[in-house]
Amino acid sequence: MIIELSVALVAVAFAILVFFLIKTLKSAKESLDKVSQTLVEVQKTMDELTYEVKTTVRHANEITADVQNKIQKIDPVIDSVKNLGEVMNELTLTVKQVSVTVIEKYRKSHELREKRKGVSIKEAPLTPAEERTVNSYDAVNADKAPGKMATVLKSIDVAATLWKKFRH
Repeated sequence: MIIELSVALVAVAFAILVFFLIKTLKSAKESLDKVSQTLVEVQKTMDELTYEVKTTVRHANEITADVQNKIQKIDPVIDSVKNLGEVMNELTLTVKQVSVTVIEKYRKSHELREKRKGVSIKEAPLTPAEERTVNSYDAVNADKAPGKMATVLKSIDVAATLWKKFRH
């Protein structure tokens, strides 16, 4: 009878073990189903993101091509500005040299007149060239009217164009 009781006890223990094992397997199946569903959702999200990323990259490539095209169109303008700057530097240097020469002539002629006549510089009459130099100096340093700035800028533009043509 002990054997029969032992066999019955083992059968009940085995049934309890099978019951809990079935419960554990059902729980594992539910977890795996949820993981599978999550993976499907992740795959859908990845597909959508891949499409959006590809679209964004295409747009970025189009924008880059457009920017490169516009930069190529702006390059001649930048070169022109650079050339204008060089012309203005040369023109400024030339005007400076001419101014120095005229001022030196003016000083020397006044010194010679002063020595010859013994008259002060203020009393000595000016030659037409000296008078033009003094008048142009006065005109530059006098109070400027609002329209004179526009005239000066236009004159500089015309002078730069002429100088560039003269150089070539």
